[in-house]
Amino acid sequence: MSLDRFSAQAAAYARYRIDYPAALYAWLLPLVPGRRRAWDCATGNGQVAVALADVFAEVDATDLSANQLAQAPARPNIRYQTARAEHTPFPDHVFDLVTVGQAVHWLDGPRYHREVRRVSRPGAVLAEWGYGLVQISPEIDPLVQHFYRHTLGPYWDANRWHLDDEYARLPFPVAGVQRAHFAERRQWSAAWFLDYLRTWSGVQNYRQERGGDAVALIAAEVTRRWGPGARTVTFPVFARAGRV
Repeated sequence: MSLDRFSAQAAAYARYRIDYPAALYAWLLPLVPGRRRAWDCATGNGQVAVALADVFAEVDATDLSANQLAQAPARPNIRYQTARAEHTPFPDHVFDLVTVGQAVHWLDGPRYHREVRRVSRPGAVLAEWGYGLVQISPEIDPLVQHFYRHTLGPYWDANRWHLDDEYARLPFPVAGVQRAHFAERRQWSAAWFLDYLRTWSGVQNYRQERGGDAVALIAAEVTRRWGPGARTVTFPVFARAGRV
């Protein structure tokens, strides 16, 4: 069953979470047989849906969280609605492309893939992607890695680790599978980076269980190592796509 982990922090999620690189879409779109209709499943606050709206005549974007959808940009050819990935209101065989960005690990895989097959046109493409742990610099990365794996280790949902191995343990029942890697880069201050960390579900779980801000444990040292200016923050993006 789909899990809603992000409603309570929808505004922060919309502000601090990344878009995906243009290179990802340049790789994906030539694989897609048509440009009539796309479904962005688990759209969150609509980052992918907005990119698809520039290419497809119609985009349907669904999410479990109404709060997340409330943060999504309006476009005349995007229809946002609350729905589970495993059970949607769509008719059979209508989509040329189905996308899921940074969310497959939250879904009930067999039921979600069954729904994808139902709503996809023959030869449609399913694309799933996500990104791993952020990379900054040799002096900062070990601190963030320790925070991620050890401080927050007990507070991550078990399915979070699927991102670490790039969905290798998650079935992908499609034909002609292709895989690719990309990098999305941002210029961030230390303060912005620390607020990004506060959007992590592990940090939210820590707060709920212990009543404190886990990021405060590393904030001073991250800020010291970061320095006063902006640094390049790199998100390693992985993707897989195939014909339904």
